[in-house]
Amino acid sequence: MNAVEIEEAVSRLAEAPFDSEEFPFAFLEAFGNKPTTLKRLKSKSGGSNQSDLGGLLQRNNIHVKVCPEGEVTNTLTALRDSAATARYKVKFILATDGKSFEAENLADGEIVACDYPDFHNHFGFFLPLAGITTVKQIRENAFDIKATGRLNRLYVELLKENPEWDKADRREALNHFMARLIFCFFAEDTNIFHSNALFTATIEQMSASDSSNTHEVLSEMFRAMCTPLKDREAAKIRNWADRFPYVNGGLFSGGVAVPRFSKIARSYLLHVGNLDWTKINPDIFGSMIQAVADDEERGALGMHYTSVPNILKVLNPLFLDGLREQLEAAGDNARKLLNLRQRMARIRVFDPACGSGNFLVIAYKEMRAIEAEINRLRGEGDRKSEIPLTNFRGIELRHFSCEIARLALIIAEYQCDVLYRGPKLALAEFLPLKDDNWITCGNALRLDWLSLCPPTGTGVKVQREDLDLFGEMREVAEIDFENEGGETYICGNPPYLGSKWQTDEQKAELGAILGDRTKSWKSLDYVAGWFMKAADYGTQTNSAAAFVSTNSICQGQQVPILWPLIFETGHEIAFAYTSFKWSNLASNNAGVTVSIIGITSEPGSTRRLFSLTEEGTLVERSVEYINAYLIGGSNSTVEQIRNPLSELSPMLFGNMPRDDGNFILNGDKRATLLKNNPELKRFIRPYLGSEEMIQGKRRWCIWIEDSDLAIANEQPYLKEVQEKVKQFRLASRAESTRDFASRSYRFVQIAGTARNHSLVVAKVSSERRYYIPIDLLDGNAIASDLLFALYDAPLWNMALIASRLHLVWIATVCGKLETRYRYSNTLGWNTFPVPTLTEQNKADLTRCAEDILLAREHYFPATIADMYDRDRMDTEFPLVREAHDRNDEILERIYIGRRFKNDTERLEKLFELYTKMTTQQTPQKKSAKRKI
Repeated sequence: MNAVEIEEAVSRLAEAPFDSEEFPFAFLEAFGNKPTTLKRLKSKSGGSNQSDLGGLLQRNNIHVKVCPEGEVTNTLTALRDSAATARYKVKFILATDGKSFEAENLADGEIVACDYPDFHNHFGFFLPLAGITTVKQIRENAFDIKATGRLNRLYVELLKENPEWDKADRREALNHFMARLIFCFFAEDTNIFHSNALFTATIEQMSASDSSNTHEVLSEMFRAMCTPLKDREAAKIRNWADRFPYVNGGLFSGGVAVPRFSKIARSYLLHVGNLDWTKINPDIFGSMIQAVADDEERGALGMHYTSVPNILKVLNPLFLDGLREQLEAAGDNARKLLNLRQRMARIRVFDPACGSGNFLVIAYKEMRAIEAEINRLRGEGDRKSEIPLTNFRGIELRHFSCEIARLALIIAEYQCDVLYRGPKLALAEFLPLKDDNWITCGNALRLDWLSLCPPTGTGVKVQREDLDLFGEMREVAEIDFENEGGETYICGNPPYLGSKWQTDEQKAELGAILGDRTKSWKSLDYVAGWFMKAADYGTQTNSAAAFVSTNSICQGQQVPILWPLIFETGHEIAFAYTSFKWSNLASNNAGVTVSIIGITSEPGSTRRLFSLTEEGTLVERSVEYINAYLIGGSNSTVEQIRNPLSELSPMLFGNMPRDDGNFILNGDKRATLLKNNPELKRFIRPYLGSEEMIQGKRRWCIWIEDSDLAIANEQPYLKEVQEKVKQFRLASRAESTRDFASRSYRFVQIAGTARNHSLVVAKVSSERRYYIPIDLLDGNAIASDLLFALYDAPLWNMALIASRLHLVWIATVCGKLETRYRYSNTLGWNTFPVPTLTEQNKADLTRCAEDILLAREHYFPATIADMYDRDRMDTEFPLVREAHDRNDEILERIYIGRRFKNDTERLEKLFELYTKMTTQQTPQKKSAKRKI
């Protein structure tokens, strides 16, 4: 269940007659518990109910008890003190008598206490029961989810009644209609319509209960709102509709088409209207409501809210912190305060992937708060705002989201006016709405950003494909900025999309931006297009940009492709948040791992680098420079090299058979083969890939050396295997495979074999380990192409690979496959910077590697997967952990004479050393002007 569905279920429960016996089970059902789970909880014998107070206890979740009237508080205390509550790690306790309702979150002590019929307003408090992480804004205000759910039901019902509106050419009209409704619901509850509940009451009074004329009533009200008062008599507006003010602003112009209503749809309409729309949060509501009109997103309805603290991670260091610092520095100096206010009036905030506008809304509200403080200090508390709403520009692909973004900003402006100037002044200046089109519907990677946010002047020419919001499509539209252009701040959360998930159209869009700059552009994430366009925009404007991005553009192969192009425009990374979860109202703690990256062409002596500790504490550091890997240090870009940079043994690929499985033997097949043909033992060797190495699985392969071919050809079984391999290779589409059909006795790719031993490293391994998996194989074993191998390498090489230093280097410069570590010999091993090692250093590291192997041997038959599991290593395999700690101690002392404090310090030292060991200098040159 999503949050909207849960809210609806909880509301139905609160409205139903109270049933003391069924309430606990109905409550759990509302939060998504399945019938089988409830059946086990209800069972009298052998059930899963663990309550010791005669209530209902669900392990790791909630302890509920229905009590006699007047005993709610005492019962909650008993639930808190219950031995079963502690034993079964309960998160919530709840007591009710059908009149009062009390609950507590035992993790943080937060309490809900209300009348029973009102408990549905606190449904957000209990969302963790459904595995949904939530944020404070949602817990404190459930209205936005409630309104989203009601509007969604209305939207779906209207589509049922008006199937012709479900086609692409009519869906826009339906979305436009929904935007009108939202405005009217807000306007009637905030006195914009000068009469409380005027809109909903008129529908209820003037439309028939069978809904036959509901569409006509709505159409007439909308017609009134788009007709100036002086023209209404001539337009013959009905008396009951003439009470509505003139709204205009394009919101009700361009026709007043209204879908037909069923009785159910009319009921939903009235239900939505009866909600308290004064509680709307435009920054929350917009993010949720955009899913109503999107078939694919409706299943996750209510899951799209991005928390204000996360948005401020982008906006604060981008420009808001600077404004606040200037405000503080101004003190009560009237001239300095005036200069700041005038500066703010010229600032333009531009989100070229704005969705429903939440970044723009938050930026607007924060700037209004700063302006209000300026006005207070200057004794001008009721002064009209000089921050134009049209300075908050956006581009969005989806039409409905554009409408909601503009509507959210209109509502935010009104709410700010009420807060800072008072309801009387806010109402006096709110209507009619301005007929401005400042949110552009279109493809941000195709549109010319300079035409939407020019560096100077006030006029903006909009391209022909752009839509006039809340009105008709215009041939050519002119949008005027109210103030001469100042700084422009570009921000947002563009779509990420790795290269393999992009459509042909999206590939073409990236190609148009990057194709003439690099041949490797097809490997880039989709978000790279926004960074490149922002950098190009910054070459011709006074601007800075910051985007939320998947951290993959700052790892691995994408770094040397994208970031030199960004730096060539004269931009640097001004601030960054290293990897963290971009959480929203998501189920099961879902959230993509992201970075936030701000770029600027303005020189600066310090840059801000933010990171989260394992405990969740935010750490900010000032550094001289932030490189493309989001490390404080010089601008080093790590690229593949053919040979190790340091004194390391060569790391080669494993061996690739291309045999259709004919060379490979499992345990049973090998045993049977050797039982019948013991003479074949010399041709059978252990064969290991990453699974075999990490998980301890066993496989073998047939291995025929050139010198043994004549003997092998005397064996019927081996001749049969060779013939099968030959036919398989001949049938291949790959010419390189067909070329090996004549050598069907051997693997296609043989990178090397060992005389004595091999050190093998998995190409891909789990991120749930503190160390990269590496193992020592005897010389007879064959490494598959899923491993890298160091053949007959000195054992001290293992100590380097098995270190924390090496893992953080690999995680940074090689990137990841999904969330797993992706190892590369040319990018990760060959570039790994190691100080010059003395013979004593090598002897010490050799001993460390031996100790690691001996510690593993102590726990035989435990596998690497067992011993290196993050949750088990310290408790179940302490000798392995201790051996690695000693290895890290000795290696890190070689680097800096002590242990590193953390991974950040490790990476900074590695990049410092890498820079010293290479002579690469990233060019800093201006690029030619481009279309942006």
